[in-house]
Amino acid sequence: MKAILMAAGKGSRISRHIGENPKCTLDIGGIPLIRNTVEMLLANDIEVNMVVGYEKEIIYDVLDGLPVKYYYNPFYDVTNSIASLWFAKEALNGEPVILGNADVYWDNVILNTLLADERDPLMLADSSRQEEGDYLFKYENEILLDHGKDLKKPNITGEYVGIAKLSGAIQPIFLERMEKMIDTQQHNVWWENVLYSFIGEKNIFVKDIKGQFWAEVDYIEDYYRILQYRNVPWHLEGGTKTDNL
Repeated sequence: MKAILMAAGKGSRISRHIGENPKCTLDIGGIPLIRNTVEMLLANDIEVNMVVGYEKEIIYDVLDGLPVKYYYNPFYDVTNSIASLWFAKEALNGEPVILGNADVYWDNVILNTLLADERDPLMLADSSRQEEGDYLFKYENEILLDHGKDLKKPNITGEYVGIAKLSGAIQPIFLERMEKMIDTQQHNVWWENVLYSFIGEKNIFVKDIKGQFWAEVDYIEDYYRILQYRNVPWHLEGGTKTDNL
């Protein structure tokens, strides 16, 4: 089993709060977010691959000493994560792989849930986050039907978590579809759009992790949620800035 983590983007929605730091390097209580994730994966004998771009040296520094294979997306400022995954496509070599966004906080319970489910391809969602969700899913019988930021009820079943898993069996057609999208200049979409393109052609399975804590750091409030969950002292902006920023 291996993992490919996308860590090339700047994170424009939170950048004014965190300066030049990639959001995946934020401290979550004595450890950077991305180091916490990588150490978890390595502890479960999962090979870690990572695509970097923006301020890559900071990421190298916080992961110093860990056996991570890096890929570089030199066009990180003008492309989206599909391009990042394209630069790491050699890692999609038939071995089961976890694909994830590096700014997601998750834990061993979620990892074990993902590994135990053999459906393919599989994406994680949280049905408890429908009102406040950022990127939304509609799924029935655990099969993805629709997706997007602008979904409205009753077409919302949950929020996408930012993590998926591909077996070796689907990787050839996944790679073929990704290459086609890159060849047609679809550089500014997410890597997940490759999976979304199969809706109506192939079942995209969804695992609901309702009740498990996770957070994708898109906004400063997401970061505060992680600190609160981990019992790390923090202060809302407007008073004293949190020492973790």
